[in-house]
Amino acid sequence: MSIRFDESTKAFTLETKTGCYQMKVDELGYLQHLYYGPKVGQTNMSYAFRTYDHGFSGNPYDMRLNRAYSLDSMAQEYTSFGVGDFRVTSIRASFADGSRCAEFRYESHEILDGKYAIPGLPSVYDNGEEVHTLVVTLKDIAANIKIKLYYGVFAEQDIITRAAEIFNSGSDIVWLRKASSMCLELPFGKWDMMHFHGRHCMERQPERVPLFHGIHTIVSGRGMSSHQHNPFVIVCDREATEDAGACYGVMLMYSGNHKTEIERDQFEGVRIVTGISDDRFRWELKPGASFHTPEVILTCANGLTQLSHNYHRLIRHNVVRGTYKLSHRPVLINNWEATYFDITEEKILSIAEKAKELGIELFVLDDGWFKNRNDDNAGLGDWIPDTNKLPNGLGGLIKKINALGLRFGLWIEPEMVNEDSDLYRAHPDWAMRAPNRAPMMSRNQLVLDLSRQEVLDYLYETIAGLLEKYNITYIKWDFNRSISDVYSHSFPSPRQGEVAHRYYLNLYKLYDMLTKRFPHVLFEGCAGGGGRFDAGMLAYSPQIWCSDNTDPISRLKIQYGTSFAYPACTVCAHVSASPNHQTGRKTPLSTRGVVAMSGSFGYELDLSLLTDEDCAEIKEQVKRYKELEPIVHDGKLYRLSQTGDSTHYYSWEYVSADQNRAVLNIVVTNPLANSAPVHVRLKGLLPDAVYRINDEFECNGSALMIGGYTFPRLTGDYPAMQVDIIRIDR
Repeated sequence: MSIRFDESTKAFTLETKTGCYQMKVDELGYLQHLYYGPKVGQTNMSYAFRTYDHGFSGNPYDMRLNRAYSLDSMAQEYTSFGVGDFRVTSIRASFADGSRCAEFRYESHEILDGKYAIPGLPSVYDNGEEVHTLVVTLKDIAANIKIKLYYGVFAEQDIITRAAEIFNSGSDIVWLRKASSMCLELPFGKWDMMHFHGRHCMERQPERVPLFHGIHTIVSGRGMSSHQHNPFVIVCDREATEDAGACYGVMLMYSGNHKTEIERDQFEGVRIVTGISDDRFRWELKPGASFHTPEVILTCANGLTQLSHNYHRLIRHNVVRGTYKLSHRPVLINNWEATYFDITEEKILSIAEKAKELGIELFVLDDGWFKNRNDDNAGLGDWIPDTNKLPNGLGGLIKKINALGLRFGLWIEPEMVNEDSDLYRAHPDWAMRAPNRAPMMSRNQLVLDLSRQEVLDYLYETIAGLLEKYNITYIKWDFNRSISDVYSHSFPSPRQGEVAHRYYLNLYKLYDMLTKRFPHVLFEGCAGGGGRFDAGMLAYSPQIWCSDNTDPISRLKIQYGTSFAYPACTVCAHVSASPNHQTGRKTPLSTRGVVAMSGSFGYELDLSLLTDEDCAEIKEQVKRYKELEPIVHDGKLYRLSQTGDSTHYYSWEYVSADQNRAVLNIVVTNPLANSAPVHVRLKGLLPDAVYRINDEFECNGSALMIGGYTFPRLTGDYPAMQVDIIRIDR
């Protein structure tokens, strides 16, 4: 059993393969956090805590004569509010009598087999492996609210999940103003924080900073997890590297507004609180009702590489669902950068015919296929094929695409509407906009109010109708603006603070209904590129368009940052034209291929404009990707260079699960005159095994990992190399 409770000490111990998590119920009933880190045997880690009089840190009334006992200095599992702990709090609420205070003390607990689920929200699921759940119930007697803290222990994966359920056990309405998913304390140590910021076309840029005294806040209020701040952070020892050092990952499984607060307090302790953003959040909790928070996925690892491996394995096997979870992802061609809105059946078929010749498996028809859609100013909401562009209709085009031997995919942006659309003219109140106020426009489109049941019904019927009528095996689901003017005509004024979260409850419901009804369809998530790249979306979309920036040199850093949390199979990456449409940079086709193969692979360019030499190279790239896909998707990733290094290249390696094969990728990002050759120390090989490198050289694994290997000097415009490392002594 991975969960133990010691009745004599009131201590809980949660154990994973290499880690241990401890907490205890103290003499007043507060749930104290004791430890999260490497295994410590049977030791109760409460010995590490000493209590002192902390001056202005007050004391609970029960301990008024013991000034050494203070909530303001205590490490806790889920913090009370308004009663003497002045640090970042996990929850805030207001009550019928006007008070805003609550202190939560232990009431009961239960230990269950299997993994808990969260009603209405995506969560990690057990996949037949041994998983256990701890549920600890806390209660505030005066305010009559209870909190159930959920802990899911995936022992073999070195993962602990967290979530909370807040229950109104009184007779009056409670207004939740903050409802975080978890609180994690690191009472001792010197820590850095890694977060993944960015912007459109430059998502998930890694940044590592020392934690100062005060509160670091990572927040998105954009109605999505956002290009700007991914809902994932790492807190690591100041000296931690890829290979060693205490590293804690905190991943929120949510696609909407989120907030992570990390406070280094006056006594050098660090508190991490994460969950739904409390900005403009206000939830009516009626008597007998409960509120479920999104899930947090925690891991503790020795080094950043191991932390990433833990997340990659879990997301691949216990987050992603459905037909495409572990299966081959089709190599696709998307017409967007080839045609933009200027679609004709003739153009589409010419691209498709060439794609088939080159071994591509799936054609994706992007924006512009539906009526009145000649630019981005009209048409969203009316998902009816434009017969001026497609004289044989969508069905006629699909039949011709299928006849070539290609599968067919379709782009949609169902959560949006243009004012110039039949849908908006019929239902203007379905669009989010504040009363008596002109809405903020973005891409000349508005957001549909998905918190409304009738909007949910319309979208389900519309998308299901397309999938029933046509032979579509792939949907690219886009979301091309942030949500502002958040207001719903279906909720009264006091409950407008619920709208943003209810939007996502219905979005998840919509995805859940569609993926269950159409299990053969591969849904790819997209939000202006990677603006909604999170574990919540991955529960329904096995892959997500990583960024609208397809320039391979830019993509190196984007995919590098993404790799800390998310596995390669979730990263949709395409080879596009040169010069690149976003940056204007010229790069070799070979380099574009090497970078895009570190994900779910495809193309986004006009194949009819390529030379015979280019076409021959693409044909080889497609074959190469299909050969490497099991290693890239199922193997372990090793980041061999770091952003910010003084080196002039990026290098990264994938090693198969059996360690019999590896592929090393090198891309020169800053060609230098008279530079040193590229020298790389490999990782993840079997020390005593003999490997052949590109059919040119044989060496044992330990030498390659300790002494490394020197490659020929790469020259030219952003050259790249892909190196095969194959075990030969089997």
